[in-house]
Amino acid sequence: MTKRHGHSHDDWFDMAEVLDLDAVLLDEHFQRIFGWAKELVGDPRTIVDLGAGTGAGTFGLARTFPKATVVAVDQSEKMLGQLQEHAEGQQLNSRVSTVRADLDEQWPVLGKVDLMWAATSMHHFKDSAKIFDNIRKSLAPGGVLVLVEMVALPRYLPVDLGFGVAGFEERCHAATDKAGFNAHPDWSADLEAAGYTELGQQTFDYAQANDQKRLARSTAMSLARLRAHLIDGLRAEDLATLDQLLDPESTRGVARRNDLVMRGSHKVWAARPR
Repeated sequence: MTKRHGHSHDDWFDMAEVLDLDAVLLDEHFQRIFGWAKELVGDPRTIVDLGAGTGAGTFGLARTFPKATVVAVDQSEKMLGQLQEHAEGQQLNSRVSTVRADLDEQWPVLGKVDLMWAATSMHHFKDSAKIFDNIRKSLAPGGVLVLVEMVALPRYLPVDLGFGVAGFEERCHAATDKAGFNAHPDWSADLEAAGYTELGQQTFDYAQANDQKRLARSTAMSLARLRAHLIDGLRAEDLATLDQLLDPESTRGVARRNDLVMRGSHKVWAARPR
């Protein structure tokens, strides 16, 4: 889900690139999540992707459920425009449509939905209880909500970089955890309080080492975002290491490495209104 507040063009472009990189690098991982969801929800005909971004989830859902129509909801007109271009390129425009909406401000008319999909979007909303209520009202009888969240931000680097102090990346993530960056709750209690019965939950791990060129770009963008949030949270030697990793001209930069591994996990919940 794109952020609620205003973004510059560069902010939008960077986030769109992040989403598209994840779609390629983690395609097999996401297919496992879609497959798990399919075992629980059966054969939905109407699907809504909340916080669709550039459409990685939207198109994965369309391929997983070939009889379904998928509505992609996001507040970013530019993201949805890119999604529509992707839909045409994949010849899915007859089954994929878009709705622009800021769900914190107004819930759109969606009809009755068999599967509501919210991947790494729920924790962005101002009032999750209100969103859960609106989802519940939008679900058809027997409809299912699936939530996906990152357990933690992805890791890319070896423990020993060959320079600096070993354990650099873990210290970065410890600092982001302390700052609450990208934090989200365990949704089980919230789902119970909102009137849902949990059908299942599972954690899916991934470790992607293929395509070092894309991994280098993904690593650089991840580290750049971390730096923006960690300027006051890292010691001087770690900031120096970070700057060397981000320097495209440095022999120590991520663009020159061939030992990157994108590692992480997503937790998934499936629930139905009581």
